[in-house]
Amino acid sequence: MARSERGAADLAGAGARTVAINRREFVTALASTGLTGPAAKAEPVERRVRVVKLFKSPDGHPNGLETSPEGLWIGEQITDRAHLVDWSGRVLRSLETESSNTSGIACGGGFLWMAANGRPLWRRARPTDAVTGEILKLDPSTGKTLARYPVPGGGGVHGLEFAEGKLWITSLRLGRLSQVDPTDFRLLHQIPVKLSRAHGLAWDPPGIWCVFSNDRVIQRLDARDGRLLEFIQLSADDPDPHGLCMHQGRLYYSDAGIGLGATSNHSPWSGYVCRLDPL
Repeated sequence: MARSERGAADLAGAGARTVAINRREFVTALASTGLTGPAAKAEPVERRVRVVKLFKSPDGHPNGLETSPEGLWIGEQITDRAHLVDWSGRVLRSLETESSNTSGIACGGGFLWMAANGRPLWRRARPTDAVTGEILKLDPSTGKTLARYPVPGGGGVHGLEFAEGKLWITSLRLGRLSQVDPTDFRLLHQIPVKLSRAHGLAWDPPGIWCVFSNDRVIQRLDARDGRLLEFIQLSADDPDPHGLCMHQGRLYYSDAGIGLGATSNHSPWSGYVCRLDPL
């Protein structure tokens, strides 16, 4: 082969190698974001819903909702009671708990879990009140505290969800959702959230729904990497979103009757539990 031909061949080969390397680097970079294949091109979808007001919680400040085989668990923010009600709102069981400024409730593994978001609001202090965010593990029959755990990353907490044998927690200081092993509270996984004041959670694999109260939006995030899959935008006239759960494929949420800055919310829908029906 002539020198000029060899030079052209070497140049072509180098170009091919460069293209191959660049392609590999691009695919690797894309894979590191968790967005490959069809999912890389998918845009988040807005789910259009109608808000159906169902009933007011027993104490009027529901800041945690959780589905269970027995009915709906409600965590009350002011009294810090846990109420088990049926789907019409009739009280089946009421528990006095050691939670404080309750902002999240979950049921799973044979236990009730309550998010104590620090010192209480509008009730007398008790020796058992949390100073900062804590997760309480309770006996679901008596309300007795069996264990107390810190929030991953410290700080406050507004939401809990028990799913597939693991517990999800809103780690507000970190701006993440944290998944822990409920047997020892070992951190297993975290995903980022892009908005502030993350609240109630609901499991909907491969995603997890999360309320963002400031923005009045409920987002379904990919539980693997936090990518936004779909969202529900509430209007200014809808009840304020705090607690969240899913029952028979429908999302339910609650208005805790607590506004920004821990002020009393005088909306006509304060304290209501609502269901989101598809349009």
